[in-house]
Amino acid sequence: MSSIGQTVEPTPSGDILARAQARAALIPDCMVEAKRIANTVISGWHGRRRRGIGENFWQFRPYSDGESLSRIDWRRSARDDHTYVRDREWEAAHTIWLWADLSPSMMYKSRFGTVSKESRALVLMLALAEILARSGERIGCPGVMEPVSARNAAEQLATALIHSPLKTGLPDTGMVRGWSDLVLIGDFLDPAARIMGRLGPLARRGLRGHVVEIADPAEENFPFAGRTEFTDPETGEKLTAGRAEILREAYRQAYFARRDGLGQSLRHMGWTFTPHRTDHLASEALVAVHMYLSGMPGRATHGGQL
Repeated sequence: MSSIGQTVEPTPSGDILARAQARAALIPDCMVEAKRIANTVISGWHGRRRRGIGENFWQFRPYSDGESLSRIDWRRSARDDHTYVRDREWEAAHTIWLWADLSPSMMYKSRFGTVSKESRALVLMLALAEILARSGERIGCPGVMEPVSARNAAEQLATALIHSPLKTGLPDTGMVRGWSDLVLIGDFLDPAARIMGRLGPLARRGLRGHVVEIADPAEENFPFAGRTEFTDPETGEKLTAGRAEILREAYRQAYFARRDGLGQSLRHMGWTFTPHRTDHLASEALVAVHMYLSGMPGRATHGGQL
């Protein structure tokens, strides 16, 4: 996906091997960081925290007409004038597909960001895999790894990413079957209509989607001034501005209008949208997406900026 305000040289289209080697070298460090973040935020989280079939107690809730009387907890109901049902935590394994955009635009890192967009996307994807695998979920990556249910699913995903062919653009989701969750992490700088043209059919197939938009601070703030050359990292096209600062307001209006439009379209079809900047803690986006996956959006701060 294209990036605006890129300050690194684009990877030549013929240099696929070098790009793949750079990604392979980055992933081990991302795996270490992902485990650190997962260990930080996972404390106190158990399972999917959903009502369903299981052995662990989740919550008491008021009895509803038509429910089996055998589900009533008479001891709890005896404490006051209400009748309560004891819910158990949902424990059935669920399939969650994780994907991170590894196209050239994701390599961008300005002096205002702590890491590249690519590094942050990989850390978030692997940290999610680590947390979800500990909860017993099945983890897969479209076009990279078939779903697995294993404690080391994050390590398996990291290994699969190292050896997978370098691809750009949204993933092929033809292999995604049944009722699943799909987490997409990238910069999503293509026109919103084009993105929705790809994602809309997935929602109509019944997939629950969660989009995490990764942005470098410079992409939001446009801190450029004076004569500045902008390079598209994917096409190599260049644009030179004699006084970049006069473009700032128009750029910011267009940038946030695109983001707002994309977020509204995604929410309209029942998906979630979480913007995240690389100068913020990775755990902020991780917590927000995990809450959405757990069916508790009310506990995740809107927009992912916790």
